[in-house]
Amino acid sequence: MTRLIYDRFAKDYLKELLTRLGEVETSRDVPGEVREINVWFTPYPSERRGDAKVLGLLGQLASTPSIFEPFRNEVNSNEIRGCMGKLFDIHDNLQRQRQRENSHLEEADLPWLWIISPTVSTTILNGFKAEQNSNSWPSGVYFLGEYLKTGIVAINQLPCTEETLWLRLLSKENVRKQAINEIATLPANHPLRSITLLLLANLQATIQASQIIDREDQELVMELSPLLVQWREEALQEGEERGLQQGLQRGARMERRTMIENFLRVRFGNLDEELSGIIQPLLELPSEEFAVLLLQLSREELLARFAG
Repeated sequence: MTRLIYDRFAKDYLKELLTRLGEVETSRDVPGEVREINVWFTPYPSERRGDAKVLGLLGQLASTPSIFEPFRNEVNSNEIRGCMGKLFDIHDNLQRQRQRENSHLEEADLPWLWIISPTVSTTILNGFKAEQNSNSWPSGVYFLGEYLKTGIVAINQLPCTEETLWLRLLSKENVRKQAINEIATLPANHPLRSITLLLLANLQATIQASQIIDREDQELVMELSPLLVQWREEALQEGEERGLQQGLQRGARMERRTMIENFLRVRFGNLDEELSGIIQPLLELPSEEFAVLLLQLSREELLARFAG
């Protein structure tokens, strides 16, 4: 899979899952540098936070202000140092800001860095003196020195439980395949199931529309196909049970409308009057085509192309 496609999926995926716990910003610029933070997370106050337990280990990682840097392939030493460089730039910027405000920056106010990688070699772990904390964290989660505020998650070492499911979906090959199979077994009313399936459907459509599809891309499309077919059948069945469709054709159209509405909400945060006005012309396009357009075009480009 091309890095760009994966990066976009990983950012959207983490944003949608973490948004119930705090403010999430993707592709945030590092002050003074031409570098970006993949996912910047700031927890809501306790009275506004959703249930972190539903996110399992990911919710535990999101207990403090954090930077999330997911990698498609095994992270190397230069990439880790680059991520830590961005973290320390952020720390310095926060310190200068507090000095201008004549206030003190507490250690607990400094964000953590979470590097998420499908695998991590023993050489890398030893080189950074990364250690596990078996008292509070599962296997596969490593920590650098206390004041470095950096953790490394080796996804392939995580236990195969629902607590780790949402991180294992970001892995590769057998680990990812197992996670996809587990999502298929979740109850239909699980709070994260629908949004995860929507994001996976977006990912599949993007891969299929890509001009270059390698072996790993093909495997992922095949792994996702049974799950997404099941999801579509469930949507049709739900429509029948609610009496919202008259025949399969109407049900399929309603499913497409719901999918487009969800696409727009995922991309732009809400479905306002302007965006609602382009749903009808989008319904006339094949599913694969509107999925790609909704992922690639900006709000302004969509309105210019489809608004009456």
